[in-house]
Amino acid sequence: MAGRNARRGPGGRARGLRAAGLALVGALLLGAAAAGWAYWHLNGNISSVDIEGALGDDRPAKPVTVPSASPSASPVPTGALNILLLGSDSRGGEENRELGGGDSEGARSDTAMVVHLDADRTAATVVSIPRDTLVDRPSCPLPSGGSTPEASGAMFNTAYALGGPVCAVKTVESVTGVRMDHYIEVDFSGFADLVDALGGVTVTTDVDIDDDKSHLRLEAGTHHLDGTEALGLARTRYGLEGGSDLARIELQHQLVKALLEQISATDLLTDPTRLYQVADAATGSLTTDTGLDSLSELMSLGRSLGGLAADDVRTLTMPVVPAPWDRNRVVALEPDAAELWESLRR
Repeated sequence: MAGRNARRGPGGRARGLRAAGLALVGALLLGAAAAGWAYWHLNGNISSVDIEGALGDDRPAKPVTVPSASPSASPVPTGALNILLLGSDSRGGEENRELGGGDSEGARSDTAMVVHLDADRTAATVVSIPRDTLVDRPSCPLPSGGSTPEASGAMFNTAYALGGPVCAVKTVESVTGVRMDHYIEVDFSGFADLVDALGGVTVTTDVDIDDDKSHLRLEAGTHHLDGTEALGLARTRYGLEGGSDLARIELQHQLVKALLEQISATDLLTDPTRLYQVADAATGSLTTDTGLDSLSELMSLGRSLGGLAADDVRTLTMPVVPAPWDRNRVVALEPDAAELWESLRR
């Protein structure tokens, strides 16, 4: 009996090693399959619009980029970039309506920010354009053919409502003289999901907020907000003194800084589950131009911003004054606005 066990021992051990090896290979294959599925899923989340193809060459010139003298083995994007970031007041979709998007079809650009990244990616400037700004809206091509009409003294956010992302970009470029290198749009539900995936965000308000339209009620002080509450803060207007869009923009700037601080404080690389949740939320309701419509392109942009902290981000509002003929609307304050946009062309 002992002899037979001794003779079978090496074979048993071999079979055991083969089984362990097969299990390891299987686990690796399953892991690779899961990673591949995650990448495919996140990549498929992103919607895109061909801004470049729609607008052609009738745009502000691209700034000249000087190549790096010593390119790295794993290069990341360099050179100044201007990105139009829109928060869309989406009217389609039950979840967006529950978050305050309204009941009718269509959408508006509820929030518009021009994000300027310095060439070395160590600083950024975020400039908000009030949606109540009266502008000369250019004619924009429509996906179905034809074009939107030109309009003088039109509200800025009508560009998106009439012509979508392409018209939003063309109108911003017409107003600012600054070429938008990229376009990123996030809708209501996507923003709320992203904040929740990050574990909420901490903000401090100097005044009480009681806004029936944004469904937000906060006493003055510091609060940790979930996604729905953070979205309410971004939309709050009528619960503020004067009910102005400019007061809402100030809250949005506080929220931008708070989100950057929350992202910096969240060690996503050590928590794959949280990292996937954040990535899924970030891409789930995202629309970009075709230059950023893949996970690899977004990750490359993100890596280039790895050293950027909240204190490195300057937030501004386009200089405006009340329109002389309509005190509920604003117009660009010149030459201040022109000087600001000129600084972003460098």
